[in-house]
Amino acid sequence: MTTLTRRGWRGDKKTESEDASADRELPDEDSDNSKAPRLTLMEEVLLLGLQDKEGYPSFWNDCLSPGLRGGILIELALRGRIQLEPLTARKKRLLDRKVLLKSGAPTGDVLLDETLRHIKASESMETVQTWIELLTGGCREKERKGLGWKLQYQLRNVRERVAKSLVEKGILTTGKQSFLLFDVTTHPVCDAAEKQRLLRKLQDGVLERWPGDVRRMERRLLALLVLAHASDVLEKALGGLEDARYEAAMSRARDVLEADPELEAAQGRGTELIWAVLAAFSRS
Repeated sequence: MTTLTRRGWRGDKKTESEDASADRELPDEDSDNSKAPRLTLMEEVLLLGLQDKEGYPSFWNDCLSPGLRGGILIELALRGRIQLEPLTARKKRLLDRKVLLKSGAPTGDVLLDETLRHIKASESMETVQTWIELLTGGCREKERKGLGWKLQYQLRNVRERVAKSLVEKGILTTGKQSFLLFDVTTHPVCDAAEKQRLLRKLQDGVLERWPGDVRRMERRLLALLVLAHASDVLEKALGGLEDARYEAAMSRARDVLEADPELEAAQGRGTELIWAVLAAFSRS
């Protein structure tokens, strides 16, 4: 799991009409969306993690792939497709509660719809942490839970598929980079304005539009902050700030990311699955 550091340190069924309106029930859209294409959380996280000219993320980042899977689950929750099972006396903790399918209506996004099919086809309900592991290609709790690897649930080439979606939206382009004996497909940023818009959204969210209370944060901003941290791209996203603003932004990010997920999820507002993803990565 990634850690926050200071600069310089290392260390029930619905009707079809209800389903069709699910994607519109997102009151937390940022206001700066005049002509920019709407990006999924997965696209935003990958864009934050890419080196603009090189077109690939840091070779040392091994958190991005599971982070993108966490983003898929949160995006499905925000679109009204999945939710956590209700709180019970036996299942109080976020990581003990299973993911339930609310609606199997297609979203129009290939990765989201593939994940929906996996959840619907699963023989047993699983937790957020287990789904992240299964979608990534394994399950470290296989001995205890008897799940095996369940490779049929693995989402393959997620990073490349998200990148291709950004290419189709005109934000990235496609190239090749030679590394000794092999070539690697790269995706440099070709729409710098869109990348800057995304950076401003995150930076302004924790500086200029900071509500002073995590429970008043916009859901998609909260989700982006959690996923940027889980994917180890948060410090890179805030790194362009001058020192004083960087320290203020990181301090406020810590206030959010070090909050008690169980306590915050209990407040409702449709954020339970966001906090469950944070809890899953904090535990790993």
